[in-house]
Amino acid sequence: MGDLIGIALLILMSALFAMSEISIAASRKIKLRVMADEGNVQALAVLKLQEQPGAFFAMIQITLNAIAILGGIVGEQALSPYVQEILQLFYQGPLLGQISFLLSFLIITSLFILFADLLPKRLAMILPEAVAVRVVTIMRWVTFALTPLVLFFNGLTNIVLRVFKVPSEREDIVTTEDIVAMMDAGAEYGSLQQQEYDLIGNVFDLEARFLSSVMSPREQVVYFDIDESSDDIANKIIEHPHNHFLVCKGNLDKLIGTVESKDILRQVLKGEAANINDDMLDKDIFYLPETLSLSEALNAFKTAVHPFAVVVNEYALVVGVVTVKDLMKGFMGDLITHQSEELIIERDANSWLVDGLTPIVELAKVLEIDEFPDQNHYETVAGYLIYTMKHIPKRAEFILFSGFKFEVVDVEGIRIEQLLVSRVNPDSE
Repeated sequence: MGDLIGIALLILMSALFAMSEISIAASRKIKLRVMADEGNVQALAVLKLQEQPGAFFAMIQITLNAIAILGGIVGEQALSPYVQEILQLFYQGPLLGQISFLLSFLIITSLFILFADLLPKRLAMILPEAVAVRVVTIMRWVTFALTPLVLFFNGLTNIVLRVFKVPSEREDIVTTEDIVAMMDAGAEYGSLQQQEYDLIGNVFDLEARFLSSVMSPREQVVYFDIDESSDDIANKIIEHPHNHFLVCKGNLDKLIGTVESKDILRQVLKGEAANINDDMLDKDIFYLPETLSLSEALNAFKTAVHPFAVVVNEYALVVGVVTVKDLMKGFMGDLITHQSEELIIERDANSWLVDGLTPIVELAKVLEIDEFPDQNHYETVAGYLIYTMKHIPKRAEFILFSGFKFEVVDVEGIRIEQLLVSRVNPDSE
């Protein structure tokens, strides 16, 4: 009976060490840090153990191998007599001893595999952090108790790793791909809502997208000429009720300042003519190069006190205007975009009307296309067509890509106003 109790204790000990090995190895650092920040001392201990796991794994292997050897020695002596007594009821031949030994071996091995290996490891994989914080204190004490053996085997292991020029410690760096994979898993299992998933994904796009994808392009910028008539100034304010307007002399590339519409409206309310004088002008114009990413532009606005910026190219020519709201729309997307501002309108399940200024990354999301060819050469859908066709497309011209037809439906001058995107052979999908 004592031997059977010994076998049971060995199985329990083996299960404990097996659970510890898997749980501490599989515990996620991000979750452990959250637990540690909430005051869980054991979580902090697990993190420290993961940073230098050599001694821990050396201890685990020493104890597991020792338990396995003891289990083999004690197991045969513990079960063989009982198995032999049962077999004698059915068989009393010369092979009774060998058959009893073989059955005892199979029973002991099965018990260790099931209760000391499979079940505890499955449990540790399902709840790694919960198990790790419960066993870490015991594991640290056992490691301390076996310090001489641990130092010896861990040292030999480190020497072998150095000989083969393999790092002796794991370097954990959370990359963008890791976070995206976690987001995908969260969205797939429902723990992350679609709105949250889209928002986080847009944040990662801030470095990949440039100002030209969100700014108001040059041809859409409403500005005042310093010599403009009072009636024209008043009409522009009525037709385009912006808070601020650029003021230039002759053309948009000769900027002299900005003016607030409320200053002009104050003149009108007093019964005066709408004129722009020097007192109204703010000559401190905020410029941003078009090569900035959205992330860099947001950082630039943090240190500036201006509500908008003039975007210029490498030749110091004005190419557009961007506001903080434009940048916010770049990653907030549909959360702050009103129906009237939609650039992509779904006609049916297989076709979309798309504004030519639609960022190509937004269209890629709607069409579920991973990436357009040479995507770093353009920012908008119109830019994609021009880059692919190698000329300014005319109405009804189209290209095919990834099972979709991109057809130009409206052109104003040299600007692609709108195109129709339709799925090719939708019945075959």
